[in-house]
Amino acid sequence: MSTDAFLKPDITITQTDANRLMLLAEKNESTISSVVEVLYAELDRARVVPDEAISSDVIRMGSYARFSGNSGPSRQITLVYPGKADIALDRLSILTPIGVALIGLSKGQSMDWQTRDGRIQRLVVEAVTPPVEKA
Repeated sequence: MSTDAFLKPDITITQTDANRLMLLAEKNESTISSVVEVLYAELDRARVVPDEAISSDVIRMGSYARFSGNSGPSRQITLVYPGKADIALDRLSILTPIGVALIGLSKGQSMDWQTRDGRIQRLVVEAVTPPVEKA
């Protein structure tokens, strides 16, 4: 199924996240091309804003988010880069289909995404807590 058929809400990404995610996508193009292809599409359609202009309810790298879907109860995760991913600690990699679907969404938005086995799922963002800034 083409990703164009999915429900695609407006998304917003910080300039720093956009730059870092583009580099991450370029590094991983040959190993996980299907996820990277979707990440490129999300980066292309995102509204990129200065880091300080992002709303606190938008999921960005390091954000803590709670969302529900049609595949079970609400989940709570922190969206992280692959090296920090640990599903046992609810740290979800951006280089997963659901991680790519979450980036740039804000509280109340929903998004269709495709699982690795081709099923279409919908998620709804219930809450977002911005990342803790490091001093």
